[in-house]
Amino acid sequence: MNNSKWPAQSVLPVAQPGLKFVMITILITGMLFYLGWGIFAWISLAVTLFVCWFFRDPERHPPQDKHSLVSPADGKVICIENLATCDYLSDPCIKVSIFMNVFNVHVNRVPFDGVVQKVVYHPGKFMNASFDKASVHNERNALIIKTPDDVNFAVVQIAGLIARRIVNCAKEGETLKKGDRYGMIQFGSRLDLYLPPDMDITVRMGQKTAAGSTIIGYLK
Repeated sequence: MNNSKWPAQSVLPVAQPGLKFVMITILITGMLFYLGWGIFAWISLAVTLFVCWFFRDPERHPPQDKHSLVSPADGKVICIENLATCDYLSDPCIKVSIFMNVFNVHVNRVPFDGVVQKVVYHPGKFMNASFDKASVHNERNALIIKTPDDVNFAVVQIAGLIARRIVNCAKEGETLKKGDRYGMIQFGSRLDLYLPPDMDITVRMGQKTAAGSTIIGYLK
């Protein structure tokens, strides 16, 4: 897991954690063209373009409604369920899971304004993140956040079958704003939200989400 600081503003269309991958592929491509290795150079160029596209970091504009909680990830809603207990909140909660495939933007964003109460990292396996047991067995990193109205919720980054690196830049005690970039999962894979049981959930199973803009529900 990486904990380097994420820039407050994005000045490039590529996410900061992906810059080194982009630079490496550009360097290799340039070297191959210089050496005249035509077919390999063109293949390397295609790989470079894919890496740039994979680490794309578009601007997002969160809704201004002060009660709306937004999606932390691009992807598809694969789970909405009520839980009597969970590892991150002391009370019953609602769990909402979002699965990211390789075609999604992989930058993760803060769902709601608040202060990070705790950062909890668990080493683990790398099974398919679409399986529900991935929430318990896979490598994951959780942020427990307290809103200005003293409501706690948790957002959990979960590595998957191909994803092998969780990037989290949020620190305990840090104040975050809705829609802020805070991390990504390189080459994967799933985000779980643990929300108050009385929250008004507005997404549905199978719905596509966009990080920082799709409303998951409303805090009461």
